Amino acid sequence: MPVALPAADDRAGLPEYAATVVRAIGNRDPKRVVLVAQSLAGFTLPLVCKKVRVAMLVLVNAMIPKPGETPGQWWGNTGHGDAKRQQNVRDGRRADAPFDPLIDFFHDVPKPVVDDAWAQGEPRQSDTVFESPCTFKAWPAVPTRVLVGRDDRFFPAEFQRRVARERLGISADEISGGHLVALSQPAELSIRLLAYVATRHAG
Repeated sequence: MPVALPAADDRAGLPEYAATVVRAIGNRDPKRVVLVAQSLAGFTLPLVCKKVRVAMLVLVNAMIPKPGETPGQWWGNTGHGDAKRQQNVRDGRRADAPFDPLIDFFHDVPKPVVDDAWAQGEPRQSDTVFESPCTFKAWPAVPTRVLVGRDDRFFPAEFQRRVARERLGISADEISGGHLVALSQPAELSIRLLAYVATRHAG
């Protein structure tokens, strides 16, 4: 079930993002809940786990926080800028090419899906959350998988694998697709997620 985080709310920081997810879980059996986070939503997972003991965490092209880190600090702390400049060069662009959603996010998304997204307009993202610290002491003791889109131009695959190793001690898995892999490879992503769940139950 997708959860709409309060991204446009200037009053909402990470605690409000996490509370939204906790409310969405509601009275479901936590042992049957698998949280899947994409991009910035990775910062909500450890905070949700302070309130609810879930079965598994899956990070898909996601930001992985350190204790006390803000999303705004993450970019410099992880060396994202250098990784993005190198990716731009590999893509035949200027190293300092500005962010372009069609190139960085939607480059591999089917055109009808892109057209539909454009028709809805650009969603507003408040800056408030980027100054909100992720207040946890250690990554939750919950089975965690990291899934990387090998064609991600915004969070390059090698960059993501390094961050997963350094911050979680996890070797990331790979999948075809870019940053918005849920839109470009929905069937393959679904198969991977179901396989994670099946492996968890078997274990």
